[in-house]
Amino acid sequence: MRLLLIGPPGAGKGTQATIISKKYGIPQIATGDMLREEVKNKTELGMKAKAYMDKGELVPDSLVISMLEKRLKEKDASKGFILDGFPRTVAQADALADKFKEMHIDKFLVIELKVDEENIIKRLSARRVCSSCGKIYNLLTEPPKKDNVCDDCNAPLYQRDDDKESTIRERFKVYNSKTAPLIDYYTKKGMLKTVSADGSIEEINKAIIAVIDKAFNG
Repeated sequence: MRLLLIGPPGAGKGTQATIISKKYGIPQIATGDMLREEVKNKTELGMKAKAYMDKGELVPDSLVISMLEKRLKEKDASKGFILDGFPRTVAQADALADKFKEMHIDKFLVIELKVDEENIIKRLSARRVCSSCGKIYNLLTEPPKKDNVCDDCNAPLYQRDDDKESTIRERFKVYNSKTAPLIDYYTKKGMLKTVSADGSIEEINKAIIAVIDKAFNG
């Protein structure tokens, strides 16, 4: 079972990937974590990556693909995996397809988590964080009992820069220009299924599981 979840910021990809990983006993492979681990362990690939990172440059796709190949050969990925954060562009998807062909991986399911952009922007920009204990609130779905005051420690709440509307809109802009083309790319290959991500975590997960079971158990 090989999966990729794609969707815009706030679609819940990480949350759903974690649930699916536990349900099916397959690893959630986040390329960012994988990269940091290689650098931390001072592997040959990690040292090559560090040379780019130290100069403030992006790690080349070819190097990320090599790390990914190494990770996919580990025992826990023998039954399958969920890719988290890669590919993000059509060029990366092409490189990944070539590597999969080389590794004789032929069954690969891509699930698009489709959301209403304006709803997501409203929800994400409504997040607030306690300045003392770090508890997270949402003014729309989980507001504090008192305006802008933490229920647990009475400290003031604040809005993180990442949660500001202008920042979220910029992230959507990047997603729409760089990652959204993957939807058409995988649709043409007959590998993409779409699930609405506008419901609850449980509702979305139920829909995803139905798509996975149909694809892999037919």
